[in-house]
Amino acid sequence: MESASQDINLNSPNKGLLSDAMTDVPVDSAASARTSVPEGLTLAEEEELRSELAKVEEEIGTLRQVLAAKERHCGELKRKLGLTPLDGLKQNLSKSWHDVQVSNAYLSASSTLEDWNEKLTQSEAYKKTQETLSQAGQKTSAALSNVGSVISRKLGDMRNSATFKSFEDRVGTIKSRVVGSRENSTDGLHSPSGAGDKPPQDNAPF
Repeated sequence: MESASQDINLNSPNKGLLSDAMTDVPVDSAASARTSVPEGLTLAEEEELRSELAKVEEEIGTLRQVLAAKERHCGELKRKLGLTPLDGLKQNLSKSWHDVQVSNAYLSASSTLEDWNEKLTQSEAYKKTQETLSQAGQKTSAALSNVGSVISRKLGDMRNSATFKSFEDRVGTIKSRVVGSRENSTDGLHSPSGAGDKPPQDNAPF
């Protein structure tokens, strides 16, 4: 009878259920992690760090909830004041630019640029370039002034030359002839020949 019952138990369809159930039980990761203590830490130090980590994570969750509530309250206030999202964006951009201007990186970059500018303007290469440009401008002005003087002198010499005077005399002669002919023609029109010199005859009978 005992052998029969053992055969029944061995051939039972429930065979292996206990072992399968044991393999399906999840292993506690925290418990398995505690078995391997980080190098350089004691078990007590590890427990203290884990406790502090849990506390910090809890505080982070609380702060997130508080922040969400504050954001909702801020949105309600803006809606009551009639502020649009565009106004908020402008305000945020203005504040961000102000924060950039007062930041250490911006101030450091501005100071660096000012130093570079000062070093550049005080450098010998910059001074030589500036002197060269100044001398070139002075030479150009002097050259233009010389050209003007030469042209004026040439015109004066041309007016004092014999050719120009001869030409001027010819023009004057032609002008006087033209004016004289015009005056003669005008006098002939106003006084006909033989009409104004003779007195009128008296045809009355003696």
